[in-house]
Amino acid sequence: MKDKALWAYLKHLELMGIKELYLPREPGVQEELERLKVEILSCRKCPLHKGRKNPVLGEGNPKAILVFVGEAPGAEEDEKGRPFVGKAGELLTKIIKAMGLSREEVYITNVVKCRPPNNRNPRPEEVKACMPYLLRQIELIRPQLLCALGTVAAQSILGKQEPITSLRGKFHDWKGIKVMPTFHPAFLLRNPSYKRLAWEDIKKLMVEYQVLKAQAP
Repeated sequence: MKDKALWAYLKHLELMGIKELYLPREPGVQEELERLKVEILSCRKCPLHKGRKNPVLGEGNPKAILVFVGEAPGAEEDEKGRPFVGKAGELLTKIIKAMGLSREEVYITNVVKCRPPNNRNPRPEEVKACMPYLLRQIELIRPQLLCALGTVAAQSILGKQEPITSLRGKFHDWKGIKVMPTFHPAFLLRNPSYKRLAWEDIKKLMVEYQVLKAQAP
């Protein structure tokens, strides 16, 4: 509507005694994430929906600078409908605390939203089915940093086939977001000798996080 037409329309409303207009409020990020969760609840794009108890969208700060992305829910996550609440989740929480942060300050999610049977790695077709949900989450949250936890997450996000041992330790650019791949907490529980390397990755992430936070308005 052009300016003159808009002005005439507003004058017309005023003459009719209408002095205030109430426009519909734009939905916030959290509301959009809740809508996405409802969509995932009805998802039938791959066979994983048949064995799930609860799909797991994610949780945390909907305006987070940093998002942690794992591969898929485990048994406890499937039971509770929350990401990283088992033993691997306890380690991730410790890592986040060691960064001087809390789970409420970051956002935590997985590439695949339903638990694969027997905690196997997600299959390519399962990743493909779920990837649009992850992309939508990232589009809504608009983080500046991603931490890809494990080979599946790193390869799925970056579109690369190298193992995590090759991808970790350095930032990768993905859609203008800095991505730091590192070992999955579950892997670190099985292989504690790799914790030192993971901590080196996390320290780089910490430095970048502090720089970005200082620049935030």
